[in-house]
Amino acid sequence: MVERTTVRLPSELLSRAKRMAAEEARTLTSLIEEGLRLVVSKDRQKAKRLRGRVPVSKATGGLMPGVDITKYSDIQGMDDLEYAKRLKSGFK
Repeated sequence: MVERTTVRLPSELLSRAKRMAAEEARTLTSLIEEGLRLVVSKDRQKAKRLRGRVPVSKATGGLMPGVDITKYSDIQGMDDLEYAKRLKSGFK
């Protein structure tokens, strides 16, 4: 059974969704349906695992040496070093 409903979305998000649906030659409804199915499915757990996390050493189970989680500047510094490495290697 198919039901109709009204949803309120930010205009920027709706515009992007309409563009994507048009680029993929599909309806906005099918795009929204696919997104909802992903969110409510068990694949959501997989998506959560892909989100960024604080680096953790697998050897000790704790934070990597030199990372003080109470100091944002340490974490930001590690990100800056990683970014600089990628710049030097041409983002490979």
